[in-house]
Amino acid sequence: MANACGVDFGTSNSTVGWARPGQPALLALEDGKATLPSVVFFNADEEEVRYGRAALADYLEGYEGRLMRSLKSLLGTSLMDGQTEVAGRALPFRQLLGHFIGEVKRRAERQAGREFGSAVFGRPVFFVDDDPAADRLAEDTLAEIARSVGFREIGFQYEPIAAAFDYESRIDVEELVLIADIGGGTSDFSLVRLGPQRMARPERRDDLLANGGVHIGGTDFDKYLSLASVMPLLGYGSTLVSGAAIPSSYYFNLATWHTINQAYTRKSIAQLAELARDAAEPDKIKRLRRLIDERAGHWLAMRVEEAKIALSDTPEVALALDRLDPPELLRVTRAGFADAIGGLVDQVGATVRRLLADAGVAPERVDTVFFTGGSSGVAALRERIAASVPQARRVEGDLFGSIGAGLALDAARRFG
Repeated sequence: MANACGVDFGTSNSTVGWARPGQPALLALEDGKATLPSVVFFNADEEEVRYGRAALADYLEGYEGRLMRSLKSLLGTSLMDGQTEVAGRALPFRQLLGHFIGEVKRRAERQAGREFGSAVFGRPVFFVDDDPAADRLAEDTLAEIARSVGFREIGFQYEPIAAAFDYESRIDVEELVLIADIGGGTSDFSLVRLGPQRMARPERRDDLLANGGVHIGGTDFDKYLSLASVMPLLGYGSTLVSGAAIPSSYYFNLATWHTINQAYTRKSIAQLAELARDAAEPDKIKRLRRLIDERAGHWLAMRVEEAKIALSDTPEVALALDRLDPPELLRVTRAGFADAIGGLVDQVGATVRRLLADAGVAPERVDTVFFTGGSSGVAALRERIAASVPQARRVEGDLFGSIGAGLALDAARRFG
């Protein structure tokens, strides 16, 4: 058994992999499941911190407190050095991430029956697009947080490369593979030569032809689906009596996982009350204010996320928004979703084309496109990526587990 583990700290879900011959790579982190949703809930009623599915359950049951999700999205942003208010006290965001990563470590060690002092963490190809200094700072910050919770030796591996290692462990012929890792916060790609003879090589640099990525992922798809379908019910796109537009910032905050709590500030609530008096469609603004008063932004975001996931399997979803006043049954279509995220899909497609050009590889030479990541089920995105390598066969990995399993293999090679 390996001495080290692999940690996939994801925007939406997290996993821990541990290389054990003949046994599953992923450790169970919650209720027998390998994934732990990257969620923290500070339960004010019971004065305790809850994580993962338990955190979401407490929030949805109506406990008072503070829900935080998409924590990874803070890395590389100016918010990382800031703080938020929890139970009347200031909580630095670095400490918030430490709470969650420390809990992931404790659960993995409890399941494994041993301590993990060494780990390889997954990272996106770019934490921050087009800013190498901010990208390096994001990795350094994650390393500092990992050390603060007890990891002594820390390595990093690109998430699509980790997925490639997992895929390579299951093939018996050499392939040129495009790894497409579409996660909650980023879309990352690697073009790599894989095969059973190459797997044992200690140095794989020559096998990696190109990496590429863009800071677009599942939370962005949630955001634009929400803005296109749900937020107009709350006044998005409406005007004041004067004809001036209602500021879009309220809606963008509510549609973006890691900024939802900004809609609840006293300043934001006071400004919205002033706007409500002059709104051309006051009933919609009244609906928005009630949603904010009830701190129901995360509930709404979860409902939109559920609709997005369902649209991977069905062309139309009936979205029950029963906590709105009045309640609404909204029909959301896959075609409408594709229109809403069309610009994002274009950017991802351009990223794939650049990667192939950087590698000097014609699209028809790619043997396989390997999909992983929880957001790779988005139909419009999957079709765009597959069209970039039209001769490649499509293979779907464990959408939530391939990276963690590959990181476990990498950790065993590096640290033993």
